[in-house]
Amino acid sequence: MGVLPARPGASTTAAATAAATRRLDVLRVLAVLTVVLGLNYVVWRWLESVNWNAWWIAVPLVVAETYSLVEVSLFAMTMWRARERPEPPPPPDGATVDVLITTYDEPIDLVLRTAVAARDITYPHRTWVLDDGARPTLRDAAHEAGVGYVVRTEDWRGRPRHAKAGNLNNALFLTEGEFLLILDADQIPEPTILDRTLGYFRDPEVALVQTPQHFTNVTQADPLGSQAPLFYGPIQQGKDGWNAAFFCGSNAVLRRESLMQLGIVGYVRETERSVRQALSTARRMLGRARRRAANPTQAAALDQVMSAADVALSRLRVGEAVGAVTFDFQRAVDDASASVVARDVATIQDDLRAIGALAMERDDELGAVVVNDDALSRLAERDWSPLGAVESVRALVRAVDVDRVDEAQPLMPVATVSVTEDMATAMRLHAQGWRTVYHHEVLALGLAPEDLSSMVAQRLRWAQGTLQVMLKENPLRVPGLSLGQRLMYFSTMWSYLSGFAAVVYLLCPVLFLCLGVLPVTAWSVDFFARFVAFQAASQVLFLVAARGVRTWRGQQYSLALFPVWIRATLTAAANVWRGRPLTFKVTPKVRGEGAGAWRVVWPQLAVIVMLVTASVVGAVRAALGYTDWADTSVNLMWVVYDLLVLSVIVQALRYRGYPAGREGAS
Repeated sequence: MGVLPARPGASTTAAATAAATRRLDVLRVLAVLTVVLGLNYVVWRWLESVNWNAWWIAVPLVVAETYSLVEVSLFAMTMWRARERPEPPPPPDGATVDVLITTYDEPIDLVLRTAVAARDITYPHRTWVLDDGARPTLRDAAHEAGVGYVVRTEDWRGRPRHAKAGNLNNALFLTEGEFLLILDADQIPEPTILDRTLGYFRDPEVALVQTPQHFTNVTQADPLGSQAPLFYGPIQQGKDGWNAAFFCGSNAVLRRESLMQLGIVGYVRETERSVRQALSTARRMLGRARRRAANPTQAAALDQVMSAADVALSRLRVGEAVGAVTFDFQRAVDDASASVVARDVATIQDDLRAIGALAMERDDELGAVVVNDDALSRLAERDWSPLGAVESVRALVRAVDVDRVDEAQPLMPVATVSVTEDMATAMRLHAQGWRTVYHHEVLALGLAPEDLSSMVAQRLRWAQGTLQVMLKENPLRVPGLSLGQRLMYFSTMWSYLSGFAAVVYLLCPVLFLCLGVLPVTAWSVDFFARFVAFQAASQVLFLVAARGVRTWRGQQYSLALFPVWIRATLTAAANVWRGRPLTFKVTPKVRGEGAGAWRVVWPQLAVIVMLVTASVVGAVRAALGYTDWADTSVNLMWVVYDLLVLSVIVQALRYRGYPAGREGAS
């Protein structure tokens, strides 16, 4: 079983420091070389080798290659500051800690194993099971095990629940430790996890310490690509060097103060946004109402409220406190309403007096009291009171409400903007000036998905959440982030757009082998000299960065899951831009039946069939002289590479889990 060393990078000897410095120097040389060779290749492709006669596939190919260059360049930048931290300092004296175990519908025995292990952590703390499923059986088992049990308060009934983020936000107001260790239901912690991480919080600017996620129910072959050793290692260490290591949802310790500050700042910003939106909407409504004002009294009142809305918007733009702005606006509306009501009362009294003064007489034929014709004319010509205008003004006052009654609680410290609450929360912490730490030591052991369907659902949720964040809070525009932090977050988000590039890479050889369409002017020596140099440099960069860790499985899935990445992009965009909901499904911690798993990867299976068919067609066409054997050979090699990458899907379909996994997790 491949596990990370117990304390990698812990040695503080001069030799270890010198070795780390040499590795970083080599990485930087390779990073520069890779980017230079990549630029040389892609610029040449745009200027010299695009086959404009087949622009409809030639341009998408060179765009895909440009996308890949940006992705490799962002990886090179990540590695530029790869950080190997020394031995952590000892924990601060007297720190109070709450261990929060999030669960929804995981098996109770699994949750209890994690809870008991968390209870037995050596550093003094309190352990809580946060049961979003509100299961009485789990409640009783938790109490019997001597751990706390938390469910949602009544405030959440009938309001958005925000999945795991809402579960954590609910618990934040029911616990009180200075620090929070957050664990998923399957992540069994080591007894020393707090001893090894709390010391970083001696720095008052540190808000988060993230440790790796490692899974015990994964074979050496790792057919589902669960371990992610490149991410939980070189990539997180690289982000750590830029102060951009982010929260991964579990196996992390957070400072409560930083989260509560985040909640307050988020509340103020959300309130400002809501007030600004309400004022802008009110301004447009008032403008339309003003044009239809029935009398000068209504017009004057509406003008007064419109002016107050303009002043309020101007004050918000220059950063004045939203509370003061809202109070002054509401007071202006009250004044306008009072003047209208006072005028209306006087008008109504005049109306009543006028009605009382009307000449009335009894009509014996009708058997009723009637008003004479002159009195009716005078009555029809009167302007009646604008009570409708008053009610509209009062509705505007109600629209400017800062209580956030649509939410269960005003403060939401853990970000609810995305189904991946962890990345969004970390980015907001960084934007507020907090620091984070990546501690490269396995301190909790978890369970990975054991079937293909569960793995695909998990990856889809990760991708959707990450792209939600990019579309809602693009790190390139978030105030407070450094340039390095912006690029580190953007690089993770950018990687999930690879599905579109993958389609082009898979389609190009098929088009040539079947139809003879060539997206480049020629497979010349000039082409291969540039292409091979760039590809070789980028692969060496990955190998050196990984330091012996297997990364091939991750590279396979980055291409093989292209339908998942495309679906995630489209559904996340529909959610953000059109309000279409995303379905949230907790990753199963037990193996499914596996039957019908092919349905979730049928596009990849179809592509495999297409590539094999295209190879046969291409060979026949070359044998008959329709295409050149040199061009055909290049495309056949391209197909072989694609099939080698996609073969992981076939392995995943045949995978039936790791029988010894559960014993290893206990």
